[in-house]
Order: sequence, then structure tokens, then C-alpha cells
Amino acid sequence: MPLITELVNLATSQRRGGVVTPCPRGDDLVAAFAATAGDRVATALRDDSDAGERLAELAGELREALLAERAADQAALINAMIRRYGAQPYLVEDVGQPFHLHFHGQGGTYVEAMGGEFATALALIVDGYGAGRFGRCSADRCDAVYVDLTRNGSRRYCGPACTARAKSAAYRGRLRG
Repeated sequence: MPLITELVNLATSQRRGGVVTPCPRGDDLVAAFAATAGDRVATALRDDSDAGERLAELAGELREALLAERAADQAALINAMIRRYGAQPYLVEDVGQPFHLHFHGQGGTYVEAMGGEFATALALIVDGYGAGRFGRCSADRCDAVYVDLTRNGSRRYCGPACTARAKSAAYRGRLRG
């Protein structure tokens, strides 16, 4: 999940952690996302001349699905992404690990492959946890998104920094009266 929220927050959130942060575009978006995703992703993205534009488009689609108001709308958006990216399951055996499922899209680019994987991951979360596990950060001056995989579904912030800021603000508010 971190890659999904990382991409969405990087490419679509104008305010993160209380700070206005311009969204990178084009090659800058590719470089910023690749820095968090690892060498394999970085190499694959560098081979696609339109990767920045495709990543921005994918991030917009993911954000729309994550923040859909109604569960039915969310399901429709996720299903449309699964169809668009042609997500199909296949088994993979990583070194030292048992076989597990991957759902890469069947498109011709690495971003399309990620689109299929990300859309299917969201579908599996909705199936296993329910539709209410995605949201916009509740911290003041932050429009980043989160995916809540906690047991009790209590997550409301995009990360530790916003959680700490919100708790500190609440504490200061209680001190004032």
C-alpha cells in the first residue's frame, strides 16, 4: 500500500504535513516516485519516455477511487481501472518465498502494469476490509490520502508527522480551555 499512497500523495496532494508542496511533473515525478519505489521500478520507469504523464494520470485515477463518497462509486471506479489496465492474476515465486499472486496489468508499459496491480490491491482491500478504509488525512492543512489496514479501522492521518501535529494541536487546545 505504501506505493499507492506514495504515488497519489506525490502527484496529487498540494499540501502534505501542513506544508504547501508543489506536485512534481514529468521526469521530476518519475525521479521522485522511483526514489521511494526502489531500483527495479526506477529502471523500468526510465525506459518509458511518457512515464511521468502516465504516473500522473494513474495517480489521479487512484485518488478519485480512494476518495469516492459512496461505496458503489468507489467499486465502479476500481472496476473500471481493473478493466482499463487489464489486471490478470498470476503466481510468482520469489527467492526464499512461497508462491503468491501478482496482478500486473497487461498493458505495454510499466505504469500500466502497476495500474493493474494497484487497482487490484484496492479491490482486495475493499473485499477484505470494507469500502471505508481509504480517506483524506484529517490533519489541518493536509490533503494527502491514506489506506487504513489497521485491525480496528481507526487510521485518520496520512502518516506519523500529521498524527503528531494533530495530537499536539488537540493537546494545546485542551490547555487553552
